[in-house]
Amino acid sequence: MEQTLTAAVVVLAVVAVGLVLAVFALARQIGILYERIAPMGALMLDAGPAVGDVAPRFTLEALDGRVVEVGNAGPQSSLLFFLSPTCPVCKKLLPILKSSARSEQSWLRILLASDGERSAQEKFYRQSKLTEFPYVLSAELGLAFKVSRLPYAVLLDDTGKVRAKGLINSREQLESLFTAKDLGVSSVQEYLRSA
Repeated sequence: MEQTLTAAVVVLAVVAVGLVLAVFALARQIGILYERIAPMGALMLDAGPAVGDVAPRFTLEALDGRVVEVGNAGPQSSLLFFLSPTCPVCKKLLPILKSSARSEQSWLRILLASDGERSAQEKFYRQSKLTEFPYVLSAELGLAFKVSRLPYAVLLDDTGKVRAKGLINSREQLESLFTAKDLGVSSVQEYLRSA
């Protein structure tokens, strides 16, 4: 009986050592994969004003009656976030936008932009509790920035120049616009290619 128990303990010890070695090997492989697969920033389309260009200027009225200046120099950078009430990814990103508005409020203002039927937009605006953001309806604004897919964001600096832009599907892609601005590059992908 003692021999069986001793043999079982030895086998279990060998298995435990094997599992520890397997965990270390897998951890090493994960590290290698992380180095090879760079973070994915916002997908920048080759349409609209280029990064570094002065943005088109607009004076628009928001749904709540506020007058909104787009593309003008101001005390803060602006993030134009193009969305639609029928876009599920846009709806998923709203809490992320609210969080970013709070955490980046010292240097950034967020403007929501869409087009379409005003009554549907107002209903979406109220139901989604977006009153902290100016929300403008302007097909011309989307055309000026050549927005063809949603959700799309354009980051303008305090001088009215385009600093970063692209399709946004996650918090990481939204924050990649901020990172690109901080690094002085048009996109995170450009930075990684030059590094």
